[in-house]
Amino acid sequence: MTEPGYLSRQFGLEGRRALVTGARTGIGRAFAHALAAAGADLVLWGRSAPGLEEVAAELSATGAEVQTVGADLADLAKLRGVADELAAATRIDILVHCAGLIRRGPLDETARATWQEVLRVNLDAAFELAQAFAPSMVSRRSGKIVNVASLLSFQGGRNVAAYAASKHGLVGLTKALSNELAPHGVNVNAIAPGYIETGNTAPLRADPARSEQILGRIPAGRWGKPEDLAGAVCFLCSDAAAYVHGHVLVVDGGWLAW
Repeated sequence: MTEPGYLSRQFGLEGRRALVTGARTGIGRAFAHALAAAGADLVLWGRSAPGLEEVAAELSATGAEVQTVGADLADLAKLRGVADELAAATRIDILVHCAGLIRRGPLDETARATWQEVLRVNLDAAFELAQAFAPSMVSRRSGKIVNVASLLSFQGGRNVAAYAASKHGLVGLTKALSNELAPHGVNVNAIAPGYIETGNTAPLRADPARSEQILGRIPAGRWGKPEDLAGAVCFLCSDAAAYVHGHVLVVDGGWLAW
């Protein structure tokens, strides 16, 4: 039998610092709150630090130590410079890459610049951030990296070629980094949300016909909320997931089981 308090210690994040990208709104904001509730201190990353002030104030009120970082993930050169400076100055125990960009439109109306922008934010930034923060995790033989994938890591979607390609690629990157870093005590995994009530899904929810089609396939019978993903991220970032490597945890209300 396990001793008293075993589970709380396994799932607790006290004494750890988590970097969350896309923390200003939606899933990223919910992740930041969940990790703080589990005991972690936070580094909130957004396109501009002032936009994160409200979230930082909310988390500080809970007792978490919070700092903010402003840098556009689509600007890879700036991103890497900021990440390297942060890695040199601050111990990051947990890296959660939640920021994501979607651009909708048919193939013949998708500009090359649009394609490249989506891949930079969703896929290239994940690589750059891992490259910046993984070495110190490896040296400590301890660390967690969680990427936010999508149902479109498995399916093609409609009129979202760049997004689907980036999320397929993100799963491949997650598994490749897991194979490389697992022997050094670093867990790399991903969460694949289903149809969640965020800004990215607002156009779908605003279309009555499309919203009905989507709801008709979700066994849970409702759109997900960002808070529905809180348990998943806390688990993957905790000691309870010490032997979980290269996994994509789907949280979709049963969509893929349909």
